[in-house]
Amino acid sequence: MGPYKIHSITLEPNALLLPLLLHSDMVFFVESGSGILNWVEAEATSSEIRRGDVYRLRPGTVFYLQSKPIDIFLGTKLRVYAIFSNTEECLHDPCFGAYSSITDLLFGFDEAILQSAFGVPEEIIGLMTNRTQPPLIVHDMLSTPGEANTYTWQLQPRLLKLFAGYVSAAEKKKKEKKTKKAKTFNVFESEPDFQSPNGRTITINRKDLEVLSGSMVGVSMVNLTQASMMGPHWNPWACEISIVLKGSGMVRVLRSSISSTSSSSECKNMRFKVEEGDIFAVPRLHPMAQMSFINESLVFIGFTTSARNNEPQFLAGQRSALRLLDQEVLAASLNVSSVMIEGLLGAQKDAVVLGCPYCAEGELEKLKVETEMKKRDDERKREEEEAKKEEEERRKREEEEEEEKQWPPLPQQPPE
Repeated sequence: MGPYKIHSITLEPNALLLPLLLHSDMVFFVESGSGILNWVEAEATSSEIRRGDVYRLRPGTVFYLQSKPIDIFLGTKLRVYAIFSNTEECLHDPCFGAYSSITDLLFGFDEAILQSAFGVPEEIIGLMTNRTQPPLIVHDMLSTPGEANTYTWQLQPRLLKLFAGYVSAAEKKKKEKKTKKAKTFNVFESEPDFQSPNGRTITINRKDLEVLSGSMVGVSMVNLTQASMMGPHWNPWACEISIVLKGSGMVRVLRSSISSTSSSSECKNMRFKVEEGDIFAVPRLHPMAQMSFINESLVFIGFTTSARNNEPQFLAGQRSALRLLDQEVLAASLNVSSVMIEGLLGAQKDAVVLGCPYCAEGELEKLKVETEMKKRDDERKREEEEAKKEEEERRKREEEEEEEKQWPPLPQQPPE
């Protein structure tokens, strides 16, 4: 996925993701559960997060995440999907990763450097460096399921200032300072951009969530009802990285083109099945269609990777991009009459999400046939390789036997 990485973060109820320093832009979606997100950028900020929320944190932010104790009784884990991007980094180091832990920040330096930097005795640094490094996610020692005191449930955000910048004199004097609250965007509580009996879509942009301004990542959600299809379309400005949240379905992606210089085997069109938890990516400008099965819906969240406004272009339906072309030119392109083109473009009365009974099933059957053909082809190639190897070994044995028959070598005749 190039400069983009997808991470899944799962916290049991009453757990704590220890503070991390972001190296990358981070846009996340909450799939399940609830908790509190605390972070420090210019100032200490916190926000309650829950299922369906979308938010963004910028590079250089120090953050930590707590799952709510109450979810113990509900048996719900806090699960977050996050995409990290480094597209604006001029000297990106692939070894650096998406984030660092506090122990990475501190103990990568020698003890002498730390002692001088913090101005503490050598013994203090020694005690700290000799401690066992904790895992990134621990049981939340800041609360118990029976506690309702929000102040004791939250970590002191002022501590994070030590790692994100400085502690001001005013903050030192104020022992209890209210933390700034931030507002997330919830996809389940917002009006969809498009809705029909076949499904619904919602796109989150800078107008919906101010913190997305300047980010290279956008977010969209698609809910296909049974036997439906996200109509064939392509993204003009972004690649799309999607995570299946519910159900299963089929995806068709076109890769071959008339101008391709690669071999046909490398540029075949693709079809593949996706299920809950799967991640799939489609490059920019690649036509695609996602389909649900006749007995199951398909829900997926998509991260689009572009700073520009990415408006998907549809092949068919009321929003078809082909409607903008001259019908005579389009007819010539397909070698049909303009009357046929007029009928073709006018027949579909729906848009975006279309009914498509048994389309997913048909794609799955074709995938099975392709898989079986590939299996047979691989088996044939393996047998040919083995036969070639056996032939080479047979020829080598015959040559060795021929050499043995001529041993000892015939004596040379003395010159006359």
